[in-house]
Amino acid sequence: MKFYLKSMGCKSNQFEGQIVAQNLVKAGFVQVNFEKDADLYILNSCSVTHKSDNEAMYLLRHAHGLGLKTLLTGCIAQIDKEGLLKEDFIDYVFGNEDKFEITKYLNNDTHFAVKDLMGVNEFFEVSLEDTTKTRMSLKIQDGCNNRCAYCIIPFGRGKSRSANPEFIINEINKYVEHGYKEVVLTGIHIGQYESGLLPLLQKIEKETKMPRYRLGSLNPHEITQNLLNFLQTSEKFCPHFHLSLQSACNSTLKRMNRHYTVEHYLEQIEDIVLRFDKPFLGSDIIAGFVGETEDEFQTTVENLKKSKLTQIHTFPYSVRKGTIAEKMEGHLPESVKEKRAKIIKQISADKFQKFLESNLGSEQEVLIEKHKDKQTGLYKGLTRNYVNILMEDGEYNTLKKVKLIKMNGNRIFAK
Repeated sequence: MKFYLKSMGCKSNQFEGQIVAQNLVKAGFVQVNFEKDADLYILNSCSVTHKSDNEAMYLLRHAHGLGLKTLLTGCIAQIDKEGLLKEDFIDYVFGNEDKFEITKYLNNDTHFAVKDLMGVNEFFEVSLEDTTKTRMSLKIQDGCNNRCAYCIIPFGRGKSRSANPEFIINEINKYVEHGYKEVVLTGIHIGQYESGLLPLLQKIEKETKMPRYRLGSLNPHEITQNLLNFLQTSEKFCPHFHLSLQSACNSTLKRMNRHYTVEHYLEQIEDIVLRFDKPFLGSDIIAGFVGETEDEFQTTVENLKKSKLTQIHTFPYSVRKGTIAEKMEGHLPESVKEKRAKIIKQISADKFQKFLESNLGSEQEVLIEKHKDKQTGLYKGLTRNYVNILMEDGEYNTLKKVKLIKMNGNRIFAK
């Protein structure tokens, strides 16, 4: 059987999609690059917003219309369960952990399997053997113990559970043997890593020869002074932070059930900027959360403008059935949410442009990731602080010191 697989959403989901494909190929299935060549369409879904839900249903309907069998897994499958099989364009539904046993279910002609993740306490350890990339993701944690008012993900991922440190070290060392130069530590909430993120990073630093590593998203209160002290002296850490902020207004954060203040994380950002050389500081912001007044939104805008964030990923608030926010009063019109998101996107664009400009003239270590960029014919690489660069000379999958010399739009050229 030939299959086409698409993964939506976060880095953890992307990683899991690669595992699913790997398992299927090992079992004798054939992966194809185009839907039209497949017998089976597999969608590894995301349910973080209504938009992602709608996109998933559109993709499945489209595949069904091409005459393909359709298989839905990921967070939508985990949350909506049996009801999905009532749709005539969905043939198989498998949950977030059941996805790793898809080959068994297909061979047994099983059409539905969704495990109750709230009763799962052990991390499902899976190894990815792909050797076609220069940077590798490694999932170290799954699930989340928080109950933020807007978020459905704990229902799709279950309780927080973590990979054994020895498993993580072994996986990273295998990546090193395959020639990888960088690993990205991912999870649903890596700040809830069971034995502590700092001890794990100290272990990675000491027991692996991986040249570079990055961290997934962290809540502000999870970035402690001890963690920053360690990262500041690390030779492997890439100064790339992604802060899960969600709002820049304290009253909005309180309604969201987020347990920190804007003042705290603005000070934290200042501290990070002082400690690291041109760090990349990304963030998430939800526009138009329930009850967000015009004054609250303007507070968020002013705080974002004065912050030293590098880039802001923003999206309009999306109602998720079963969350606390669903039943709150003060839901805003879609037009208002979209307008506010657009304003924040412009703030992000301005900040990112200034960040790129600030890197001009600097010397950076680059991991060359592509032989040639399709548009320019130049080599493509990534700096430690998450700047994509283009250069004439290079060698695939090598680390190289370069100087960032000029810009053209958002393109940075180096030599």
